[in-house]
Amino acid sequence: MNSLETYNKLIAFLDENKASYRLIDHPPEGRTDIVSPMRGNAVSQAAKCMVMIVKIGKKETKYVLAVVPGDARVDFNSIKGKLNASYVSFATPEIAERLSGSVAGTILPFSFNPELELIVDPTLLDNEEIFFNAARLDRSMALKTSDYARLAKPRYERIVQSQANNAV
Repeated sequence: MNSLETYNKLIAFLDENKASYRLIDHPPEGRTDIVSPMRGNAVSQAAKCMVMIVKIGKKETKYVLAVVPGDARVDFNSIKGKLNASYVSFATPEIAERLSGSVAGTILPFSFNPELELIVDPTLLDNEEIFFNAARLDRSMALKTSDYARLAKPRYERIVQSQANNAV
């Protein structure tokens, strides 16, 4: 699936499920801290989406779509502990793009791929809307948070790095 297909799938999915959203066009940008002011949202309202590789023992590998507020950092050790993993890291860009159906900087906070488990830090839901690039560098979406939670059906886990923690 390419980015245009992923974008069209997202819009169709949200429309079919009567989600409340709006589209925001802006200059091409995928970095949360830079695109948030262009969209007019606080960085904490952004959904930062990262594909992680998770190894459980020596034989099992799985992939996780970790979603945290834009001003937070993902805590690798937290994911490791929650999944009883022996190793957690960012997936390669090629793997992330294949599993998410979009390029880095435009990965959605939804998983349309059964190989990609969606884990969301519950602090993302503290705002009325979440903001994210909609599988495009030049278009973002503001989505009502209650609709996101209803439709994404993620696993909720505390995966945000605490201020005292020095995890990557």
